[in-house]
Amino acid sequence: MPEPISARIAEGVASIPAAQWDACAGDSNPFLSHAFLAALEASGSVGAGTGWQSLPIVIDDANGIPAAIAPAYAKSHSQGEYVFDHAWADAFEHAGGRYYPKIQVAAPFTPVPGPRLLLRDPALAPALIAGIEALTDNNRLSSAHVTFVDEAQLPLFEEAGWLVRAGTQFHWHNRDYADFDAFLADLSSRKRKAIRKERERAVEGLAIRHLSGAEITEAHWDAFWVFYQDTGSRKWGRPYLTRPFFSLLGEAMGDRLLLMFAERDGRPIAGALNLIGGDALYGRYWGCVEDVPFLHFELCYYQAIEAAIARGLPRVEAGAQGEHKLARGYVPVTTWSAHYIPDPGFRRAIEEYLARERDAVAQEQEFLGELTPFRRGG
Repeated sequence: MPEPISARIAEGVASIPAAQWDACAGDSNPFLSHAFLAALEASGSVGAGTGWQSLPIVIDDANGIPAAIAPAYAKSHSQGEYVFDHAWADAFEHAGGRYYPKIQVAAPFTPVPGPRLLLRDPALAPALIAGIEALTDNNRLSSAHVTFVDEAQLPLFEEAGWLVRAGTQFHWHNRDYADFDAFLADLSSRKRKAIRKERERAVEGLAIRHLSGAEITEAHWDAFWVFYQDTGSRKWGRPYLTRPFFSLLGEAMGDRLLLMFAERDGRPIAGALNLIGGDALYGRYWGCVEDVPFLHFELCYYQAIEAAIARGLPRVEAGAQGEHKLARGYVPVTTWSAHYIPDPGFRRAIEEYLARERDAVAQEQEFLGELTPFRRGG
């Protein structure tokens, strides 16, 4: 009879040595790296007063070294997740239950698909899922949610009986383009002309700069912080991230950052921050202090496409939602999450809802797929 596998709860990402964490997480997805997640903790972006309590679930090998990790958080609200369950919370509490706290396995504030079971030893996946369930059950919590899980790991949760939810994002795919004009050549004539006009108007009187690594100074972060605050206050009421987070990110992983500025007479007026992954460029944060037509599209979509082509990256992921990305060559893709609901009645209701929602998502994606700007047959 095999020895039982035990899991432990670590006191935050920073309590685990970076090399041990990254040996489980791999190096393809920067948002799962020790540097990114520890910077969230050290900057106060997660932790006391934020509604995100870091509780990594860890299974150690025989030598006491982490062999499997789930980046788990106890959540006292549903902000910063991008997979919306506010209606679930309302229904559960209306029925007399207590929805919060719940368990969230995710990269906080980051709607980027990726593995959520960080496995140096892939055989430990079922035990790690059982550890998430045990944390939920032992504390009599309403639920556990694994959001933006890589599709390759989805069957592991289905086999464990978790409920599956589908969503939609828009990603750009690199068809081995030599340059931006080669990409445009794949589009219909009308869309090609529209994008060229947008780009001309967006950069009129402006200079675009790309910065990475040691090129990014504290003055650049100060400017970007102003942009980020403006966007954050309009979208969420208050920004999720703190100013120190950006400095820590630059120190820890500057070579994986691509900061784009639009400058007027040498003064930054808008910026977009991207992270460079092993197989994708990830657009994350954007903001501006001048309202320039089409500049958002230029910095966040077109410049990202050019950067991905230059780096030979297969795709650009430009964040959550946004049907306006369709006209810019970004196509609908399915994102996935998995949900553990212990209460039988609540689980039944959620299961029925998710079945209907998945059908609606599939139908919407089929419709949206007909609206892409690519030449028919191209």
